Amino acid sequence: MSSSALRPLPRSRSLRLLSAAACLLAAAACSSGGSPYAVAVPSPSPDVATLCRALHAALPAKVDGQSRHTTQPASDLTAAWGDPAIALRCGVPQPTVLTPGTPHYDPTADAAQIDGVDWLPQKQSDGSVRCTTTLRKAYVEVTIPEKYAGPYGDMSALTDLANAISRTVPTGV
Repeated sequence: MSSSALRPLPRSRSLRLLSAAACLLAAAACSSGGSPYAVAVPSPSPDVATLCRALHAALPAKVDGQSRHTTQPASDLTAAWGDPAIALRCGVPQPTVLTPGTPHYDPTADAAQIDGVDWLPQKQSDGSVRCTTTLRKAYVEVTIPEKYAGPYGDMSALTDLANAISRTVPTGV
């Protein structure tokens, strides 16, 4: 074996290096930027996209106490907060449960009004709740992961979005 062979670091030095690496990883994980959250970008009409861009500019920095972070791909039609992310998509199609003539149409579907914004909540198979605005010129969809919605479908995260939606997306279909 040659004298240039790798030798183990002294125990105290290797522990310091591991501690420093762990601190760097923890700091990266806690940073507000984080890795972008994948959110499918809708394809609305130009008029709806204009409303969505206005909404995007008015969205809060925090929803349900969770910090906003970037989405992948970056888009003025999407936003995300927390991990797992509370994801917003603006300009989605009208939910089929609200569309006459579709197999899933349900004129008795339950809606909820939160701070002046009407929402259609739909519990998903993964425990999340997908909520879509109704009676607005642009449909805004917010998916609240089970971590925040809990077992009973808590939608209180929507209170943080109501003001921005009310100011930027007018009522009327």
